[in-house]
Amino acid sequence: MKIKHYVLALFCLATLAANAQNLPAPDRIKTNQGDLVVQPVTHGSLVLQWNGKTVWVDPYGGATLYTGLAKPDLILITDIHGDHLDLKTLQALPVSGAILVAPQAVVDQLPDPMKAKAVVLANGAKTTQQGLEIAAVPMYNLPETADSRHPKGRGNGYVVRLGNKNVYLSGDTEDIPEMRALKNIDVAFVCMNLPYTMDVDQAASAVLAFKPKMVYPYHYRGQNGLSDVNAFKTKVEAGKQPIEVRLRQWYPKAN
Repeated sequence: MKIKHYVLALFCLATLAANAQNLPAPDRIKTNQGDLVVQPVTHGSLVLQWNGKTVWVDPYGGATLYTGLAKPDLILITDIHGDHLDLKTLQALPVSGAILVAPQAVVDQLPDPMKAKAVVLANGAKTTQQGLEIAAVPMYNLPETADSRHPKGRGNGYVVRLGNKNVYLSGDTEDIPEMRALKNIDVAFVCMNLPYTMDVDQAASAVLAFKPKMVYPYHYRGQNGLSDVNAFKTKVEAGKQPIEVRLRQWYPKAN
């Protein structure tokens, strides 16, 4: 019986390792209170770990992707679309102990148990949850029209304070004035996928305007495949600003 349990334990560990290998290696960014660990997951989904807290952003793509990752203390959801609010994935994951921060349109679609632990945050509002300062910033398409895929006010981008670092999560947006006006951003996650958000040129122009110290292109799968993130890197570097562009594998190679 002991041998059987031992073999089962080894199998479980091997399964976790295999699943972990499907994700890119996490990055570590120094802060004044230990490292910020950045784990890309897929598309617009990522996990941040800092100072004993784990933040999941737009968990999407199936529970298997999150196997072996730390349970969340905080979940940030940006918008109602299925690649951001993925109820099937959320309900299959160990999220019952987490506080969920989202705009009203998202909270309206949550099942009652999740809704009870949700914090509604509107554009321009701030909250502190699990000791982390969170500010909601607009995310929307230009020009603003009644039939926009992302109308102003429905969804949130976020700025999260982690130690002495400000982390910006763009959500689905174009290069709106509110993004271009951001100040003191240390780490930015910026989308670029047509026709839903913006193209590589717009994204590079916006990044050169608000000058984060470090930027990750993410959410870059559009109708015609993956955006050219190498071209984005080249355009940002051509602007001769002290901005580090980090390219990571956000999509399984089989896709």
